[in-house]
Amino acid sequence: MRSSRRILRRAALLLALLPLSASVFASMQAKPVEWKVGNQAFSGVLVYDDASSAKRPGLVMVPDWMGVTDAAVAQASDVAGDDYVILVADMYGKNVRPENSEQAQAQVKTLYADVPAMRARVGKAVEVLKAQVGKAPLDATRIGAFGYCFGGSSVLELARSGAQLAGIVTFHGGLSTTTQARPGAVKTPLLVLNGADDRGTAPDIDGFEKEMNAAGADWTFVNFSGAVHCFALKAANRPPGCVYNPRAAKRAYRMMEDFFDERFGED
Repeated sequence: MRSSRRILRRAALLLALLPLSASVFASMQAKPVEWKVGNQAFSGVLVYDDASSAKRPGLVMVPDWMGVTDAAVAQASDVAGDDYVILVADMYGKNVRPENSEQAQAQVKTLYADVPAMRARVGKAVEVLKAQVGKAPLDATRIGAFGYCFGGSSVLELARSGAQLAGIVTFHGGLSTTTQARPGAVKTPLLVLNGADDRGTAPDIDGFEKEMNAAGADWTFVNFSGAVHCFALKAANRPPGCVYNPRAAKRAYRMMEDFFDERFGED
């Protein structure tokens, strides 16, 4: 997921640190963070590499419908590297952790039917991430979001709500909504990464593009041939409709990296 220029930069940094104590080579941190939306408690995980104290952009990551899991935290760690501070957002509530697809479906069904609640929860996660300044090497002036599947739907609702972030990326996220964005409402640039063979999103593409145009959005939509739902998740294994696709995933993550480089002024 890392571009060659970043690898070169980090190699130079490591060479510069060689004379120093081995203590500078710290580890990836995954720290629990709790918050409330109204009276309901939520619990996510803050992920970052503490080998350097240099401030870096922050990203809210909304996982797929299984929510905050070990796999989701591992995914966040992989994306974060030493580039980002990532908050793995809890959309269901503290101690609400689906154990199977049926339980996960029940949770997302409730939120899809209550768009204001979905928007409030993902919006609160952005606030919580910004509040980690001083607790993590975070530059709160550079904040974005990304999500997978249901998480992609969630961050799109964040965009529809009028939130102003540096950028939002979705991986095989749902495109439809019961509450379309108002004209001129979408202020955050979007990168939408979709599987060309994803039957769940295919019927909604035209409507999504029309909605985003009407909302004045800065959007980019990418279809990956041969990819179905879940193509960017290594743990995905529910064929035929939910399958990891290494080729599409590699290209998609590179696109996200380039997108955020541009949005955070790092290109």
